[in-house]
Amino acid sequence: MPVKIIMTWDIAPEHEQEYFEFVVREFIPGVQRLGLELKDAWATVYGSHPQILVGAVLPSVAKADSILDSSEWKSLQNQLMDFVVNFEQKIVNSRGGFQF
Repeated sequence: MPVKIIMTWDIAPEHEQEYFEFVVREFIPGVQRLGLELKDAWATVYGSHPQILVGAVLPSVAKADSILDSSEWKSLQNQLMDFVVNFEQKIVNSRGGFQF
């Protein structure tokens, strides 16, 4: 059964420019190399929800777990942490469309 990895975070104050450069140059290409099929990218402009929500689809929980346990993913995630706060991730059954 397909699953979706949902990640949320807020961009750290004073790091917006570095964050956007990292996401475009490193993060997106890196997650694609790992086999994550990016499906969602949302930005909250008003309200108290996380500023960024990203969703990626994978064919199974086993594949998602394998990627999230990899050293490549941990390296990307550690680099992302230099630019974000309040990072959270979860694996859910993929229903298609927006999921939070």
